[in-house]
Formats: sequence, C-alpha cells, structure tokens
Amino acid sequence: MAGSAMEEFEHQFAAISAEITTKINKIPQLSGSEKQSQTSSAERQIDEAHELLEQMDLEVRSIPAKDRQKYTTRLKSYQTELNRLEKDLRKAKIAFRDIDGAREELLGMDDARGSEDQRTRLLDNTERLERSGKRLEAGYRMTVETEELGQEILDNLHRDREKITKSRSRLHETDADLGLSSRVLNAMMRSFKTES
Repeated sequence: MAGSAMEEFEHQFAAISAEITTKINKIPQLSGSEKQSQTSSAERQIDEAHELLEQMDLEVRSIPAKDRQKYTTRLKSYQTELNRLEKDLRKAKIAFRDIDGAREELLGMDDARGSEDQRTRLLDNTERLERSGKRLEAGYRMTVETEELGQEILDNLHRDREKITKSRSRLHETDADLGLSSRVLNAMMRSFKTES
C-alpha cells in the first residue's frame, strides 16, 4: 500500500517538475507582465513540489525498514532536482534577454549584436574590477604585515634600550663600588705604613 502511494507521489512530482522546467525555459524569452506571470506560476509550482516532497517524506517513514532505503535514496534525488530547479528559476529571472528586449523596444531597433558586445564588455569590466580588488586586498595585507613588522622592531629596540640602560646603571654601581674599595685599600695601606 505504501509503495503504491509513493509511486503516485513520484508521478505527481515528475509532472510538476516537467511543467516547472518548461516555464523556466520560457521566462528568459518574455518581458514585462508576461514574464512576471510565468515566474509567479513557476514559483507556486515549486511550493507545491516542496509540499509533495514533505508528503513523500512522511510516507517513506511509514514504509517497512527493509524497503525504506530504496525510497529514501529516491527522495533525496527528488530534493536535489527541486533545488536545481529553484536555482534555474533564479537565473532565468535575471536573464539578460529581458534587459536586451527592453533596450530594443526603447531604441526601436534589433541590435542583438550590440547587446552581445555590451555583455562582453560588462564581463570584462567585472573581471577587471575583481582583479583590481584582489590587488588592493593584497596591498592592504602587505601594509598591515609591514606595520606589524615595524611595530615588532620598535618593541625589540625598546627592550634593547631598557637592557642597555640597566647595564649602564649596573656599570656605574660597579665603578662606585670599585672606587670605594680603592679608597679603603689606600687607607689601609697608609695605616700600615704609619704603624711600621
């Protein structure tokens, strides 16, 4: 019983996905209200397909474990197919053909070759912007790294200066101690000479 229900769901999904595909292929050819109407219809059918897959998922859960894996695999493939259709619909909605059609209507001429040239220039400009952006990003990283290296050098110099200052202080203390010792020895020597 469950298997026959799944087969019915699968037939419905196949029919809906075929209709969605047909509408997606037509959308780039249309403009204005016709394009909007076709797009809305495809979106509604995609929603119906999602609901159908949810029903199929519930049905698969009720199938005996020994047969469940087969239907689970098929359900995943349907989900992948529906995701692809959603992506195709998004691409069709922003297709250049509609922009070109509006341009031709405004100018009153068929200039498909010019439109193709515009697309080519747009792609070239986009690639150049991406390359410039990457160069700027690399330059920024290099600047940050240089600043970090400079700060590290300054920190090292500061630590070295502190060490030198401390060494000088210890040297002065040693000189003072040596001076005191020298004076004590001289006093002892004089005292010794006096006693002799």
